[in-house]
Amino acid sequence: MEQGFTTSTSLHYVRNHGPVPKIIWDTHRLVVDGLVPKTLNLSMDDIIKMPYREFPVTLVCAGNRRKEQNMIKQTVGFNWGTSAISTSVWRGVPLRYILKLAGCSLDIDYEEPRHVCFSGADKLPNGYYGTSITLDWSMDDSRDVILAYKMNGEMLSPDHGYPLRIIIPGVIGGRMVKWLSKITVSNKESDSYYHYYDNRLFPPNVDSERAKKEGWWYNPEYIIYDLNINSIISSPAHDERIPISSFVSVNEYTLKGYAYTGGGRKVNRVEISLDDGKTWLLTNLDHPEINHPDVLKRPNKSIRRYWCWCFWSLNVPLYSFIGCSEIRVRAWDESNNTQPENPTWNLTGMMNNCHFKVKISTVTNGKDVALRFEHPTQAGSNPGGWMVKQEQPASETNDTIKKPPILTINNTSKGLFTMKQVEKHNTEEDCWIVIEKKVYDCTKFLNDHPGGVDSILINAGTDCTEEFNAIHSIKAKNMLADYYIGDLTEDSTVTSTSSTTTIPKSITTNEDSLIALNPKVWLSCPFIEKKIISHNTRIFRFALQSNKHSLGLPVGNHIFIRASINSQAVIRAYTPITTSHDPPGYIDLLIKVYFKNENPQFPDGGLMSQYLESLNVGDKIDIKGPIGSFNYIGRGQYRIKRASNNKNCKQIGMIAGGTGITPMYQIIKSVLSDPDDPTELSLIYANRTEKDILLRNELDELVKRNPRFKIYYVLSRPSSNWEFGTGYVTEEIIRKNISPPSPPSRNIALLCGPPPMLESCIPNLEKIGFANDEIIKF
Repeated sequence: MEQGFTTSTSLHYVRNHGPVPKIIWDTHRLVVDGLVPKTLNLSMDDIIKMPYREFPVTLVCAGNRRKEQNMIKQTVGFNWGTSAISTSVWRGVPLRYILKLAGCSLDIDYEEPRHVCFSGADKLPNGYYGTSITLDWSMDDSRDVILAYKMNGEMLSPDHGYPLRIIIPGVIGGRMVKWLSKITVSNKESDSYYHYYDNRLFPPNVDSERAKKEGWWYNPEYIIYDLNINSIISSPAHDERIPISSFVSVNEYTLKGYAYTGGGRKVNRVEISLDDGKTWLLTNLDHPEINHPDVLKRPNKSIRRYWCWCFWSLNVPLYSFIGCSEIRVRAWDESNNTQPENPTWNLTGMMNNCHFKVKISTVTNGKDVALRFEHPTQAGSNPGGWMVKQEQPASETNDTIKKPPILTINNTSKGLFTMKQVEKHNTEEDCWIVIEKKVYDCTKFLNDHPGGVDSILINAGTDCTEEFNAIHSIKAKNMLADYYIGDLTEDSTVTSTSSTTTIPKSITTNEDSLIALNPKVWLSCPFIEKKIISHNTRIFRFALQSNKHSLGLPVGNHIFIRASINSQAVIRAYTPITTSHDPPGYIDLLIKVYFKNENPQFPDGGLMSQYLESLNVGDKIDIKGPIGSFNYIGRGQYRIKRASNNKNCKQIGMIAGGTGITPMYQIIKSVLSDPDDPTELSLIYANRTEKDILLRNELDELVKRNPRFKIYYVLSRPSSNWEFGTGYVTEEIIRKNISPPSPPSRNIALLCGPPPMLESCIPNLEKIGFANDEIIKF
């Protein structure tokens, strides 16, 4: 950034997969072949005589900011910092011009897709480097794809692809093949090893072994092309210090950084937060690209796309840093894409674009006190960065069952507390917990907890070591350090309230309260019956304290289940299908058993579901609850926890996928069991195959008996005689089966199922009129 808008060739980042090939201008050839009417064999002299374009393009490696990912867990890539980005002016022949010379045209009605495959001259251990884009993309004049031979006014240097390379603006650098020697038009994507085994973005639960074993590298859903939106802070720099004494002579500080996005979209705003994301300040944006001389002289300015980074700045009073723990930045583009708050780990460590956060601390600077600024990481093996302090040894992995590591808190003890003192801090306004004899005040973290406020509140004022270690990752454990306030005393008269798996006598014998659940105590429930629904679906019944006790679970809430598996506590959340309208004395759980070696994506199967399947009558599990933010009260009334009052609705639309039917079934039963509840219900229920539909008979029977309940099934793998929906839950399916809100009445939409399904359904619900607070996810 210190060089300005464009980057000199010597400073432009370099990413090669092997040694640079030695190529001679006079003998190098570009061959264009495959499904083309005319094969071409072009020399470099031929190419530089053709019409050219020259304009600036920002190149970004998909691994930009990868070291932050490696601080969470090691990826397969090396430690890029924030500098895997550069901007140069490129000159080259439009790809569409070359393809037209070979006889390609979009006017031809091709019977099958066409791909344009690029191959370099760099021979690597697994063949030549190559990749591909579609023919439509290649022929689109507004995409500006060129075969470049000049960079910043000079012929390409060897490191940057001499004598010829592809420039595809708006995409990751890995698609821009260097030392280009061959273009092949094909009915298939590139067959290069590097087209498949690089530049993929997998879900966070896919590790290297699983990706290879299950063929994830060949799944087209996870290939990366367009850049995502990103921004960073360059000023203050890492380890920059501002003496407090300078506040007298200097009033302001200029925050600076860069931002970019992909696909030719424009970054239209960048925001800064000085209060952990509660409020945001709009920065000043500078797009030097707009007035760049090579851009202004282009003939197609009217269809201009944005191919370059932009710079942001904001002057803030120096006193803004006093009491401020961090500076964070996020960018938005013209499609209203923005950056996520927190990182999501992935195997390749690519596309990391979470909020960039610079931590602020106070240090002694000679005789003065100074503010010290710390970036997340430093590139490569360089030490430094606030995330580096959280790095774990490589031997620590996320195995399914593993003895949890002992938490290490660097702070010296801040205080000593007895368990009785901790137990008093058990509210949302004052929430303490104990983990491994360390005391933590989690009050400030409640609203930021990914699992919701209730997941912490249920343990407020208790020793929750076992529960915490059964659920959380190593990274989550390390986050506790920020909330550490002291140690638990070794008082022999004080005992933990959470280590036992049996119900205290005072609870089991209390006949005045016939509610089974206690949010602070685990209830031991013996297994009494199993009903086989299908080849992999069961209803497990467990007894409560007595045949007079009801579960006491608010409609729409769920419970935690705890079991000892392989000598370790395992905890999962489930929604019982038992409601207050059922007889007392038991709890029913509808469980889909994920057997080992049945699904190649999950070869080990489901840990808890297989354990439940193995239970003998009399074996016990522990339950605790309720947990959840949504509660259907009845007769159209519902409540969102911590809302000021109850709300009303006339219709409830539901979208469920797979086992996500359980909370929906609970609500459906509650509504339809009350003849005076006028609420209308509509359910879209998605599964893979017909045999995967849970509670099919029960649901169909409820539809027959209740005209105010409708259901529409969707299957992604239907049989030939299937009469309902096929494929996925689309906007059209939602419009036909869920009534949009019509003020003054408020309809609500409830969703439960796989995250990708929910992510696709929410925008479609918004399109038909649902507001954000009318869409509720379980």
